[in-house]
Amino acid sequence: MKGFAKTSIGKKLFMSISGLFLITFLLVHLSVNMTLFLGKEAYNQAVEFMDTNPMIQIMQPLLALGFLLHISYSFVISIQNRKARGVERYAVVDNNNSSWASRNMLALGIFVFAFITVHLIDFFLPMKTTHVADAYELVVSRFDLWYVAACYLIGFIALGFHLHHAFWSAFQTLGLSNELWRKRLARMGDIVAILLPTGFACINLYFFIF
Repeated sequence: MKGFAKTSIGKKLFMSISGLFLITFLLVHLSVNMTLFLGKEAYNQAVEFMDTNPMIQIMQPLLALGFLLHISYSFVISIQNRKARGVERYAVVDNNNSSWASRNMLALGIFVFAFITVHLIDFFLPMKTTHVADAYELVVSRFDLWYVAACYLIGFIALGFHLHHAFWSAFQTLGLSNELWRKRLARMGDIVAILLPTGFACINLYFFIF
């Protein structure tokens, strides 16, 4: 297993699996955050459920591990591809037919990583270390600041571009994408790349404007 993880195929496989795992987490995270529109009580109850649910507590370290694996393998693969071809690429693609996102996945990934770091500092760490009594008010107080709202909007846009290529590329790496399914997965990727960032952005804009 260790030997396979060091191969090019193994690295891409682990990066794809971890990426799909992170997308699943984002869907769950968005569904929980949508309770913000239901008011303070609903959101605080949702946060309390996430904080006390044993399964969620088990998943948190797995999520952190998946994120670290994903970003680590993306760096390694990008560096190896650049050395091999003299061109910085995320995967084996034809630059004439590839999208801008596919040619800049590493840069987008770094930007998303910085964005997630800011998000952890803003919300996750305060909730875990200082035991915030009112999670709803914490969200409202942060998104009420124009520079915080702007930072998050830019982060959501970068996330959308990253997901646009990552979704179908992950299935292709897993061997689940042929000529027919690549088009279907590309459409599904478009939906995911629009749905997730737009959902998060709507929350951001709502509390900034209102």
